[in-house]
Amino acid sequence: MLLQDVLYKVAIQSVQGSTSIDVSGIQSDSRKVTDGNIFVAVKGAGVDGHLFIEKAVENGATVIVYQNALSVYHDNVVYITVEDTAVALGIMAANFYQNPSATIKVVGVTGTNGKTTIATLLYKLFTSLGYKCGLLSTVNNIVAGHVLEATHTTPDAVRLQALLRAMVNEGCEYAFMEVSSHAVHQHRITGLQFAGGLFSNITHDHLDYHKTFDEYIRVKKMFFDGLGSDAFAITNVDDKRGLVMLQNTQAKKYSYSIKTLADFKGKLIENNLTGLVLSVNDLETHFRLIGEFNAYNLLAVYGAAICLGQDKMEVLQHLSMLTGAEGRFDFSVSPKDQVITIVDYAHTPDALLNVLATIKKLKQGHEKVITVVGCGGDRDKTKRPVMATVACEHSDKVVFTSDNPRTEDPAQIIKDMEEGLPAAARRKYLAITDRREAIKTAVSLTNPGDIVLIAGKGHEKYQDINGVKNHFDDKEVVQEMIDLLEK
Repeated sequence: MLLQDVLYKVAIQSVQGSTSIDVSGIQSDSRKVTDGNIFVAVKGAGVDGHLFIEKAVENGATVIVYQNALSVYHDNVVYITVEDTAVALGIMAANFYQNPSATIKVVGVTGTNGKTTIATLLYKLFTSLGYKCGLLSTVNNIVAGHVLEATHTTPDAVRLQALLRAMVNEGCEYAFMEVSSHAVHQHRITGLQFAGGLFSNITHDHLDYHKTFDEYIRVKKMFFDGLGSDAFAITNVDDKRGLVMLQNTQAKKYSYSIKTLADFKGKLIENNLTGLVLSVNDLETHFRLIGEFNAYNLLAVYGAAICLGQDKMEVLQHLSMLTGAEGRFDFSVSPKDQVITIVDYAHTPDALLNVLATIKKLKQGHEKVITVVGCGGDRDKTKRPVMATVACEHSDKVVFTSDNPRTEDPAQIIKDMEEGLPAAARRKYLAITDRREAIKTAVSLTNPGDIVLIAGKGHEKYQDINGVKNHFDDKEVVQEMIDLLEK
């Protein structure tokens, strides 16, 4: 492709060299650069791509896009100055992959909790309805049934456009994707045309990155501010910031709710281990998912399907047969002692509270609830004592343990969780840094019928310790411990 075509709509400040040359690819990671590539030096939160320009040239880059002044220039390289390389990368990636979002209908899902379940349910629903679809999620990326590993909630701009192009090439009509606040702020979604956007909820998270809750809200809102007039925007009006999200959007506005009037109104009739009975716009339907939080997820999915022109009866029929995303309220019941084990990705105070509230409603009598919970290292420290308090207030016994400690000391993370716990809560918990031992201890504390919640990691098959991802699967470990218990 010609460089000048890749640069279409980019706000260029200066050009040194010819833009009529052919380019073979576009990268923002110098390690991935090959002959004839464009290297875009993005100034990120942790790493500045300008430091790797010389390495990119060594690897074969023939075009450098940058925003900071350079001290070294090469005669055989084209240099292009822009105001913001992150914005330029999004636009250029879209151009290089021939704007796939203009061909496929892309629906984005944002919010603190529920993104993965909503996006996954949309993918499963539209696949069930007979469409070829793609999915971009925290758990995995799927292109017309082909599963690819996901490394981020929302891929980087180049990977994102490449995946969407692959979906178009496979004949996909829809792509459903999670839109993280990081992705919005870092312009990973710049250059995308969305057919619609959904808002689930917003609670305290990622304050290590955004610094303040107001900034976190502002960034989430930017996604809806960027939607076009031909798109739809659906919000949860039971969240007190639900309407704020859509204040400045040009998209057609819709709402969903359980507690008040809305375009997509739900009424929770039954909630037990066999699933939910939910009235959706006065149509009573049984769903296989469990919990009030999943009632909200189902309403969001139903609303999006209707906005995308699907028949309401057919949508409910297919939705009633679907299961959720891996690691989201994944439960099993042991054959002998009927101990219920639940693995859930809940890693924010609100998500943990929702799961524990659901468990409380599922209890038949005096079963104990035993919760295993930790907090991630190198992430928002302010939520650690809140997570601990929620776990202790809504469980009979709690085991504090490691999540993904990353570069932090697991024992210090647990100390942060303990800060400010009331005396009554302090009598409820044990601290065991080894996650396997923590799960083993929780299972050993059970009596027949008790409920064990393993929170925080959900679908993840690893534990990140000092930059090394060691194999660890909560579902695998808890099943192993249950098998030992029932021998």
